[in-house]
Amino acid sequence: MKVLVTGATSMIGKNAVLALLQRGHSVNILQRGESDLPVQVFRGDIRNRAVVQEAIDGCDVVVHAAAKVGLVGSYTEFYDINVGGTNNVLDTAKHTGCRGIVYVSSPSVSYSTTPVLGEASPPAIDDVMGHYSKTKSIAEQKVLSEQHIATVALRPHLVWGPGDTQLIGRIVDRASHGRLVLVNKGSAIVDSTYIDNVGDALVAAAERIGVHQSLNGRALVVSNGEPRSVAQLVESICIAAGVPYSPRFIGLRPAVALGRILETVFRLAPNSEPPLTAFTAYQLGISHWFDISETCELLDWKPRVSLDEGFSRLAASYQSEH
Repeated sequence: MKVLVTGATSMIGKNAVLALLQRGHSVNILQRGESDLPVQVFRGDIRNRAVVQEAIDGCDVVVHAAAKVGLVGSYTEFYDINVGGTNNVLDTAKHTGCRGIVYVSSPSVSYSTTPVLGEASPPAIDDVMGHYSKTKSIAEQKVLSEQHIATVALRPHLVWGPGDTQLIGRIVDRASHGRLVLVNKGSAIVDSTYIDNVGDALVAAAERIGVHQSLNGRALVVSNGEPRSVAQLVESICIAAGVPYSPRFIGLRPAVALGRILETVFRLAPNSEPPLTAFTAYQLGISHWFDISETCELLDWKPRVSLDEGFSRLAASYQSEH
């Protein structure tokens, strides 16, 4: 099978490429930067239809992981990449003989300020917070409603692992500088996902999309299936990294209010990321964990690296650095 992976510079995209290669598949990648992966590299932007066409040509499946993430940027920029770029991938794939698209989405497309307690895969909704979640929701709904090619959306939840500069990097940096703050004492119960398990799930989806019709049009949450409190997860990360775990605490309502103020202030410095937004306050302050039994069944997949094993690997990576 020949697979195009977009966005292979991301931790998820790169891990998907390595997992596909381990399974013996041929891989193309489309990304803006350089790559040291042993694959065919197409450099360009997913908003460029000609580049997308060239990269997809001859592929059986597309794993579409490229996206604009984070908190910095205008809604137009998020929309152009996350919706416009996805439309390019979708329209090109269905006219070039691909049998399916695996869209890398996010659980944040399905909830906003209300806790999620053990549901399977709530539908994507329009009433979500933040440019990222809003545009990913629009794109996911577009992908899953497509009638001319098989599609599936995977929603990896709070992905982490060695080398992660997003979740792990931010927590370690703030803990190292005595700026670690937990909302509601970190009592919210959340799912998280070790990176290798995401790669396995994406390969399973790529091998099955367009073959097993039960996948078509589905959105599936991917996680370790081991919900823990935010405080437990953050403490485990700090222990693995060898940094102090001495958090300060803030209530949810004050955190949301502060986040809104910081969003307003940081609009004056558009290239700087606010340390807190209303969106991240809710992400840290309300529970969101999912029943992944349907994901396991439809993908014939299960997490092979437990959270505790993942933290052991994380600790080993930090020890090797020092």
